Amino acid sequence: MSFLHEIVERKRGELADAKRKLDLDELKRKIRDAPPVRPLAAALREKVGLIAELKRRSPSGGDMRRENFEQGPQAYAKSRAVKAVSVLTNATDFGMSIEELMRVRNIVSKPVLRKDFIFEEYQVYEARAFGADALLLMVNVLERDAMQRLFELSRELGLDVLFEAHTKEEIEAIPPGAQLYGINSRKFDDTEGWKQAKRLILDGRARSDAMADPSVELGTFSLIRHLPKDSVKIAESGVEPSKLPDLVKMGYDAFLVGTSILKAPAGAESILQEFEKALDSC
Repeated sequence: MSFLHEIVERKRGELADAKRKLDLDELKRKIRDAPPVRPLAAALREKVGLIAELKRRSPSGGDMRRENFEQGPQAYAKSRAVKAVSVLTNATDFGMSIEELMRVRNIVSKPVLRKDFIFEEYQVYEARAFGADALLLMVNVLERDAMQRLFELSRELGLDVLFEAHTKEEIEAIPPGAQLYGINSRKFDDTEGWKQAKRLILDGRARSDAMADPSVELGTFSLIRHLPKDSVKIAESGVEPSKLPDLVKMGYDAFLVGTSILKAPAGAESILQEFEKALDSC
């Protein structure tokens, strides 16, 4: 079983617990009181910028710096480089919860993306009920029929959808009508890369530099040439300020950045200023 499938199986357990606490009918009633949706696609089309992520830890990077995590939402709200915020809602592997969505939404006025391993309609309703403006669908987790169904439900509820792909074949499987295409350089099926990353953590050498992550392959970003010309193109994983000019030249419109902000030794605000300078130079 690949590392990705292990994560998905753990997520199925989390989802079962969530359904016991709040059934689908209650979730749908909760949507009636949810705040209006703020379009993610529109925000990212305005100007090149970041989708800044919030998580307490990750399987490849270990624990984030606590002070960076705590100051993250306020720093994201203030930073002119940040166009939207991504909130992990996975508990077992990322130390988060669905309740984090509403907490972050109450702090930032920018669109909030629910990032998780989503494979059931319940999770789409859950995202809307807890204040998400958009959600992420991973092509390597879903069959085409399921992906189409979740996409249609998301649009029905007013949510934008960011489709995440890792190969040309996955890009070709994305449903017609998609606006947001993410290319993720994370090698989820590279078991050895994940083992190396975990060894670094266990050895006490967890990286502050995301570019040293052995589970990342930056050459994956060249897949941009296969994306629709009028789409919003997003580079995910392994992005740091020094790489932005090259990625902007390649045609990327936005960058989903988490670990490089949340593990920055100088703090979240300081590294965001570096991202701002890098974007200004593009």
